[in-house]
Amino acid sequence: MTELLAVITITMLAVISPGPDFAMVTRNSLLLSRRAGVLTALGIGAGVCIHVAYTILGIGLVVRQSILLFSILKLGGAGYLVWLGFKMLRARPADSLEKVNVPPLSDLGALRTGFFTNALNPKTTVFIVSLFMQVVGPSTPLSVQIGYGAFIATTHILWFALVALFFSVGAVCIRLLRLRHWIDRVFGTLLVGFGVLLASTSVTRS
Repeated sequence: MTELLAVITITMLAVISPGPDFAMVTRNSLLLSRRAGVLTALGIGAGVCIHVAYTILGIGLVVRQSILLFSILKLGGAGYLVWLGFKMLRARPADSLEKVNVPPLSDLGALRTGFFTNALNPKTTVFIVSLFMQVVGPSTPLSVQIGYGAFIATTHILWFALVALFFSVGAVCIRLLRLRHWIDRVFGTLLVGFGVLLASTSVTRS
């Protein structure tokens, strides 16, 4: 019971903390649609499943203990975030409410964006590997570990789906419609900042 409570508590705190996932879901919900935001949340959940899978298989420990592999992962994730950020920073003001400069995103594109934003985030790697190493006991049955992983992924999906629902409320969107280019630029700056921060800490990991 103590192990379960620890997994639930740590997961909840980690999920609600601001990061690239939050920035991407918020941006897609505000500037595109509720559907895009929810699909981005589903993609994030799929990314979490990847982290859980390799952690249970033991590969996560290898990555965490190898400075080279961990740095490659960090730089790859940082590059992806910076690329997304620069795309958003190129947003231009719209001339009217009907004419907005936000490129369309397909359902698959929204899923893919959420997936790669999470799957390439080394902070999620550290969170999940550390959780399974320090909280989940070695004698915990595999079925229970898989259950923990399913809970972590589901929590991510539910939280970010709620974020998507909130930021796609009609009143919120109408008020922010004319500020779309500034919203893109703000979240673009955040993503570039996250990426630069990840890249700068790649070689300083202890």
